[in-house]
Amino acid sequence: MGCSCGSTKNKDGKVAGCNNNGACETGGCNKMNVFDWLSNMDIPVVDKFDVVEVRFKNGRKEFHRNTDKINLTTGDAVIVEVPNGHHLGHVSLQGELVRLQMQKKKVANDSEIKKIYRLANQKDLEKLEEVKKRELPSLYRSREIIRDLKLNMKLSDIEYQADNTKATFFYSAEDRVDFRELIKLLAGEFKVRVEMRQISLRQEAGRLGGIGVCGRELCCSTWLTDFKNVATSAARYQNLSLNPSKLSGQCGRLKCCLNYELETYMDALQDIPKIEGPLLTEKGEANLQKTDIFRKIMWFGFREENTWYPLNVSRVNEILAMNREGKKPASLDRDVIEVKAPIETLNSDLQRMDQKYKDKGKKRKKKRSGGNSGGANSGGENRQHPQANQQRRSNPNQNQNSNPGGDAKPRPRPNPNQNPNKPRNPR
Repeated sequence: MGCSCGSTKNKDGKVAGCNNNGACETGGCNKMNVFDWLSNMDIPVVDKFDVVEVRFKNGRKEFHRNTDKINLTTGDAVIVEVPNGHHLGHVSLQGELVRLQMQKKKVANDSEIKKIYRLANQKDLEKLEEVKKRELPSLYRSREIIRDLKLNMKLSDIEYQADNTKATFFYSAEDRVDFRELIKLLAGEFKVRVEMRQISLRQEAGRLGGIGVCGRELCCSTWLTDFKNVATSAARYQNLSLNPSKLSGQCGRLKCCLNYELETYMDALQDIPKIEGPLLTEKGEANLQKTDIFRKIMWFGFREENTWYPLNVSRVNEILAMNREGKKPASLDRDVIEVKAPIETLNSDLQRMDQKYKDKGKKRKKKRSGGNSGGANSGGENRQHPQANQQRRSNPNQNQNSNPGGDAKPRPRPNPNQNPNKPRNPR
């Protein structure tokens, strides 16, 4: 690809470029590049449109007429007519596309369009480079003068004409500025004719250039020419956080890229229901937390919980229809809670058998504990001596420990606190 900015090739034969964010092979050295998609088509030479689009410093473009039928190529440096002098620019577009651009920008094809004098030579290019060296010192000095005059304006750029007879000062201001005194001081300081031109903040960012948060050059300085109004509703439709620091560009206004995908989001939002309040369920009120527009999934959450429940758009419409009828679903995913019948566990017959023998074991323990207490039954009777039992019934006041025969002494009861293995006292 040829170099369209006038730079030459180095010793190796490669394009040197103009050292502005890339080489000329990538097209990054030219601002506001235009692709002529009609260049490979056979267009009648006789009826060729004679108006050419010419690009100047920082992407500023104007239309000039090729009255002398000069054979021009996109990227050629030409000397054009301007009021009270001449200027140097580069051809950016020609042919039938220029006619469309003029209709788009509402530029009339009349005698007010200035003409192209000739192709620029090497001397013209060298003179233009010398004139450009005056721009930066003039910018610093002009800002000092504006600061001394206490004018509420911001001077962003200065463009000198190629014949070094005129300078255009680009500024931005919120209110009307009286710069009559400023023009006198600037004309006396730089010995040129001064033109003050007010631009918007978006145009200012386009002239200065820069790198956006996406990592690429600003759209307004590379290809974007028409600045449309950007509203905060564009961020709401795309579910973006309304943070001014993230939604604003380098110009301080809302980013132009918010409008790029807005129509796609608007088409996808037609299937998303509008949630004006919480969803009413038996579990409680579920509030909308997040919406995935393209996947058509909506997340809801209860106030008492930190968990979000994803629901399809069809399910949300069902719950909204139930709420309008005065009904409430059991939960977000179910209308009615299903009551499940108890199911017999595995090996339930073995459990019943274990329970049966467990109860029998308890009865046996009770019987054993009753037989060990003194060898008597619940009535205190001795089964082995029925005669003694009969005597006890006849004489209830008789001591149970007394011997009825009187022959043998009663056996002493063991002391539960005494250790049976301990030897007795020899006394």
